[in-house]
Amino acid sequence: MTVAQAVVEYLSKQYTVDSVGGVEYRERLIPGTFGIFGHGNVAGVGQALKQYQQLDPAIMPYYQGRNEQAQVHQAVGYARHTRRRQTFAVSTSIGPGSSNLLTGAALATTNRLPVLLLPSDTFATRAADPVLQQLEQPYAYDLTVNDAFRPLSKFFDRVTRPEQLFSAFHHGLRVLTDPAETGAVTISLPQDVQAEAFDVPAEFLAEREWRIRRPDADDDDIARAAAAIRAAKRPLIIAGGGVLYAYANDELAKLVELTGIPVGNTQAGVGVLPWDHTFSLGAIGSTGTTAANAIAAEADLIIGIGTRYEDFTTASRTAFQNPDVRFVNINVAPIDAYKHGTTLPIVADARRALVKLNAALGGYRVGADLEQKIEAEKKRWDATVDAAFDTRYTPLPAQNEIIGATSRAMDAQDVVICAAGSLPGDLHKMWRVRDPFGYHVEYAYSCMGYEIPGGLGVKRAALAEAAKGGTRRDVVVMVGDGSYLMMHTELVTAVAERIKLIVVLIQNHGYASIGSLSEMLGSQRFGTQYRALDEEQHSFDEGETLPVDLALNAESLGVKVIRIEPGEKVIAELEQAIRDAKAAPERGGPILIHVESDPLLDAPSSESWWDVPVSQVSELDSTKAAYQTYTDHKARQRKLLG
Repeated sequence: MTVAQAVVEYLSKQYTVDSVGGVEYRERLIPGTFGIFGHGNVAGVGQALKQYQQLDPAIMPYYQGRNEQAQVHQAVGYARHTRRRQTFAVSTSIGPGSSNLLTGAALATTNRLPVLLLPSDTFATRAADPVLQQLEQPYAYDLTVNDAFRPLSKFFDRVTRPEQLFSAFHHGLRVLTDPAETGAVTISLPQDVQAEAFDVPAEFLAEREWRIRRPDADDDDIARAAAAIRAAKRPLIIAGGGVLYAYANDELAKLVELTGIPVGNTQAGVGVLPWDHTFSLGAIGSTGTTAANAIAAEADLIIGIGTRYEDFTTASRTAFQNPDVRFVNINVAPIDAYKHGTTLPIVADARRALVKLNAALGGYRVGADLEQKIEAEKKRWDATVDAAFDTRYTPLPAQNEIIGATSRAMDAQDVVICAAGSLPGDLHKMWRVRDPFGYHVEYAYSCMGYEIPGGLGVKRAALAEAAKGGTRRDVVVMVGDGSYLMMHTELVTAVAERIKLIVVLIQNHGYASIGSLSEMLGSQRFGTQYRALDEEQHSFDEGETLPVDLALNAESLGVKVIRIEPGEKVIAELEQAIRDAKAAPERGGPILIHVESDPLLDAPSSESWWDVPVSQVSELDSTKAAYQTYTDHKARQRKLLG
């Protein structure tokens, strides 16, 4: 068989095996392959997929896409919803087809989410040299475009001979299924090697199981952590995505109900507890709630569970102001367990560590004063969000109102999707999640354009979940006009497959998030509005609003569109539109709801900070004032946490 045929059949025989709480799980690791074909892969992987499609379509289902980067985003969305147990393979041609994957690879690796990338490469034999789209470097003739994947991937290999296939894929899938090491796995396939025939050992094509590692916590580490918690007066848990990937929600709930320790969550950790749980403070950090940030400021012990501790989480190292604060970091990945110089790292699966920690903390409970402050701060923040959701602005609503309306119209088990702009921060602090799978915001890379393809990947996973008797979920993408313009191509994919993806497109005629940040930093929203060019000033800040109709654009792609006109009934009509979309047939195709908002109406303050440098010298008074504010915050920044 050819190398490409061997790859396709091999991938069809790989299974993920997992055990959580005594429940065994076995599922195909690669349920399908995305591909856009060019001369680099049409006669290799393309031929193999076509051949197996004719033999049996279930062997390796093929899915079209409209953009290579978007295909990676679909795979990432699928992987996140399946809790890293499944993902897709992505095949591309050489040159631009391959390099279009780079942003997706960086996003997957940054988010610790698995995706298998199979970019084609130029001739290994160099028989046709240089081939169309080949990158030539005079100092290294073995260098190709695909070498750019090396720093972006958790595993990279190039198969220049058929015999290398065995080790390349064995080690690649080892990384793909390792919760501590997972990310983008890139195996480069030269176009001539893909079509080359060789004898494939039967054992390579046999079924193989990849058991997800769930490393246990060391007993001595647990004892030290328990001692630190018992000695703490004001402990706080920061829960990240690792809690969800470990299916540790129930053990976390046991811990907080046993001890009274409150929980703040990262972007990836939204859903670890329902928003109205007694000890859930909601989001923490730069885009956090005032409740979580007030408790964090006084905390003497931070218990990080499954978090990367990115700068939004720590408010750029200003969130924790107690001079005696210590950190216990529980994480399956050593790089995260040892973050910020902690003296109490625990390298372990979150669920397994929490089971042991719960057993070790019997009889411990925080003081009544902390519980009273938790209750008071939660009430204060809940009232703040209620006011933001219920205040009505006309003719254009605030984004807060749109978020509130969307939340009310969705069911508990539905999933909201977002990635970039002002929406992720506003959703993080205000979204009232009620289901562990109900919130999916890509914020490690915060990639504009992720929303629609990522949402489509989540919807694929939700459809597969429902087909196996699981929960039926609607998927609602919330996206601004800036991100929509970056990558709306996969709406065509949803049309082709008649997949019901609900998209709430918020039109505010610019980059609202960076516009607000620019204003805070003294740059007066420079370059962040969609305006016609003022040739005299060479400025895009003051001209006429561009006559762009994104609703009409979506209609031209075959999408059903619901327009919400500005006025007093915007919010009521938006809620009804989302309910109508939810009631539409599951295989009726995508539905886009177009609504305009006022970009100058901000969300409630987190009473927190994010470190973005301000010019130290300037001719602009606005920048001078911003720099003074910056230095005031900078004075509160800790050099090292631990």
